[in-house]
Amino acid sequence: MILYLNPFTGVAGDMLLGALLDAGASLDAVRRAVAATGLTGWRLEAERVRTGALSATRVRVEVTDDATERPASTLIAMAARTGLPVAEAALTAIAEVEGALHGVPAAEVHLHELGGHDALIDIVGCAAALADLGVTRVHSAPLPLGGGTVKTRHGVLPVPAPATLALLKGARVRGGEAGEAVTPTGAALLRAAGTVYGPAPEMTLQATGYGAGTRVLPDRPNVTVAVLGAPVHDLGRQVVLSTNLDDVTGEVLGHVIERALRAGAADAWITPAVMKKGRPAHILHVLAAPELADPLQQLLFTETGSLGLRRVMVDKVALPRHFETVELHGQPVRIKHGPWGAKPEHDDLVRLAETTGKSLRELSREALDAL
Repeated sequence: MILYLNPFTGVAGDMLLGALLDAGASLDAVRRAVAATGLTGWRLEAERVRTGALSATRVRVEVTDDATERPASTLIAMAARTGLPVAEAALTAIAEVEGALHGVPAAEVHLHELGGHDALIDIVGCAAALADLGVTRVHSAPLPLGGGTVKTRHGVLPVPAPATLALLKGARVRGGEAGEAVTPTGAALLRAAGTVYGPAPEMTLQATGYGAGTRVLPDRPNVTVAVLGAPVHDLGRQVVLSTNLDDVTGEVLGHVIERALRAGAADAWITPAVMKKGRPAHILHVLAAPELADPLQQLLFTETGSLGLRRVMVDKVALPRHFETVELHGQPVRIKHGPWGAKPEHDDLVRLAETTGKSLRELSREALDAL
């Protein structure tokens, strides 16, 4: 599933979560993911509100545990318990930029405003909602920067906050009116999801959601808009980026593939090769829509240090597919259906295997039997 965001008045963690719930994500799935972190003393609700001329969903967090500050390492460890890579990546990104801004190692960062219940619930909740909706690609219109100042534990800071600007590196932005339009939590989630910025990609529209913020604006609704769409099955022309590498480790190659897929690549893979002078090497291939060729090319150059690559246009034929979610041992498992069969999602089975101790093969059979 493709998610396209219209940050009409900006993006915050709670606004994004409200938009995803409004578009059809399961509130129960979000609550289960937050509970898996081990966080206590919270309650998460979603309510319909009117903001300007629009009806939207606003999330509300009720807290009985008054802890508002936590070490970033603690939050990252809590997110890791959920098995949601986007949540762990978002909190890791926050720790890294906060560490760089304050001159301390990321592992020693102590979060103040971002260390409370709200930030963790928003981040884990959005990651769970993305997984529940089967989102594999995130696109967004350019983000409004906002302006003015904001009061923090570190005193008065300019808007956008320094952490927000650091997290938005590489994002497309535009000018905006005074106020905090993008929060650090929102910026971290967009970064962790590998968001691609630009016009809406071609897709078959499935659902729309409106997430409400808490600010009341005099002349417009305060919302983030989420548009869900299915990839167009006849994808037609695609581009293949290929580069030969004889000095890059396997760990780096795996990292590049993961980043390319998060950035919207349709596929990425590696083939072994023997180069001149008998040097063993790998060929890294990335398949993507033509409009993603330039940012993916830059990603490959930056991460691998390659001095060149090949771009070849190809015809891609894709058969229709859809997802269905079943509950297995109290956890959701997505199953991909194609014309000739069905297959449970590997990441969901791995997460379930870690909690049940069962083999992937056994869990795969159980998931298919649950259809």
